[in-house]
Amino acid sequence: MRLPRDISGEDLARLLKRLWLPNYASNGEPHAFDIYPLRRRASFTIPRHKSLRVGTLSGILKDISDYLDIGKEELIRELFSDE
Repeated sequence: MRLPRDISGEDLARLLKRLWLPNYASNGEPHAFDIYPLRRRASFTIPRHKSLRVGTLSGILKDISDYLDIGKEELIRELFSDE
């Protein structure tokens, strides 16, 4: 599945909150997700850009999929198949 070319940091944060990840800081700063119940603590930061660059989006999704121990393609399908 191809990554969306027009997703904002806000949209990505909303999708991640809907699926799994609790957001712990979003008051004007980049979205920061802090997850630790799975295996180990990890933090992911999503910039509040109007449109994330494809490389930035890909890197964020790779980090999250590595942490969740699922394939990046599976994560992309979970996040963007309903859109």
